[in-house]
Amino acid sequence: MNIPYEKNQKDRVPFEIYKKQFAEADPVLLSAVSGVPYDEETGVFTVTLMNKQYAIHHPDYEVNCLDENGGYAPLVTDIETKILVIRYLLEGKKAAFKGDFYAYADMPWGRHYNDVFQGRCVKRLAFTFGFKLDVFAKVMESIGGEKLSVGDAGYEFAFLDNFKLQFIIWEGDEEFPPSAQILFSGNFASAFMGEDMAAVGDISIGTLKTLAKDL
Repeated sequence: MNIPYEKNQKDRVPFEIYKKQFAEADPVLLSAVSGVPYDEETGVFTVTLMNKQYAIHHPDYEVNCLDENGGYAPLVTDIETKILVIRYLLEGKKAAFKGDFYAYADMPWGRHYNDVFQGRCVKRLAFTFGFKLDVFAKVMESIGGEKLSVGDAGYEFAFLDNFKLQFIIWEGDEEFPPSAQILFSGNFASAFMGEDMAAVGDISIGTLKTLAKDL
């Protein structure tokens, strides 16, 4: 495959490879393995990402946001989000949410990448909202987050379909910096690998930051 160099080639090249795999795959089988609903009549998979529903067409992976309220729809425009979701469709295995949550380090491969995840995601969450808990509360409620009685501000929300996250923040002050914790529902281990879950953190926090601008 002859793909010309572009500024975002690091992401675009693997995306083109995944798109080819997606086009060649049996969508009925993908649906059966991943648990993502597929309509054979329309050729459409349906996923819900951070409280917005999307239609993904097979075989071309054309994505449309079905949310009538509009607003920011990362799966339509963001390459990192597109890669994460197409990998979910190609490689994920359906698993029920059983109410259990784990830190990144507690996942099967988590200890190998935990230091990177802490800097890339946990500290980013803390310093993005650790001095703005009111904004954090509003933006979490805007995506259907449920308030938790832990930390100075904590919310549980559905990231993708029945894969859930808990974001917990302890407020910073003049003496101590803010801190945070990110917990993943146990079924994440069936559908995502370590790098994917770092992308989950990136996408979640990036989406919250974008939504916060409109509050």
